[in-house]
Amino acid sequence: MIDWEDIRHFLAVAQSGTLSGAARNLKVDHATVSRRLVALEAALDVRLVDRLPRSCRLTTIGKQVFDEAVQMEAGADGIGRLAKAAHAPLVGRVTLSAPPVLVTHLLAEHLARFRADYPNIRLSLPAQGRQVSLSRREADVAVRLVRPQEARSMTRKVGVMAFGLYAHRSYAHLAAPQRWQFIAFDQSFADMPQQRWLVGIAGDRPVACELNHISEHLIAARAGVGVAGLPCFLGDRDSDLVRLHEDVPPFSRDIWLVVHRDLRKTPAVHAVMDFVAAVISENPDLSMR
Repeated sequence: MIDWEDIRHFLAVAQSGTLSGAARNLKVDHATVSRRLVALEAALDVRLVDRLPRSCRLTTIGKQVFDEAVQMEAGADGIGRLAKAAHAPLVGRVTLSAPPVLVTHLLAEHLARFRADYPNIRLSLPAQGRQVSLSRREADVAVRLVRPQEARSMTRKVGVMAFGLYAHRSYAHLAAPQRWQFIAFDQSFADMPQQRWLVGIAGDRPVACELNHISEHLIAARAGVGVAGLPCFLGDRDSDLVRLHEDVPPFSRDIWLVVHRDLRKTPAVHAVMDFVAAVISENPDLSMR
């Protein structure tokens, strides 16, 4: 008999390329991953992985087994989603994945309201910049700033996040655009839309610092470090900041709500989706009205 847990650990090794990476993803120790992989190879009587000094490479049969294992994982996850959808009462745990800027500066502020309306739903709200997999049940619902393309998912545009340039009202070069210095992301975010927008505005003007979270850009702008590109729902409500309009092309990002098709009618999941949509629509700087 093949143990599903052995297959799950094999999948993690194949997807991460290393035993240590698989261990981090599964939140287990390195020895457990190695033991599970050896057990699967023994059960199948084949070598699935070539263990290299710094990586793991699938053998030819390992690649074939991986393709089958991916389908098994999808089936197992589908069973889990169907079971979750069968729990009709407004009770249980729902995981909502959303970008850090929306969790920290919007959704978290309204959790008391959600709790009052749905006291028996435990809302888990991880702030995640990466796109989690709904099919693998890494989240039940997700908010994204790019249009979701996952198979078997239901998507809905719920808002638009407009951006603007902001600086502290006492910023030394406020009235001299040619001397502005900018607060940007580092090179790992070179392809992110708001980074391209900001770099395009900056042109030959210097970047004062590189920070990788919008909250950090906000703090740096408040400290007078330079000019930051911030969501308007953040910058406009900060009395220490002023919005700069000098040669600033408009820029915005759409806000999408996505749920796996199997969970869309689950009452608790539906309640979370309605909560997110309502909070966003009530904010004039995010709503589509």
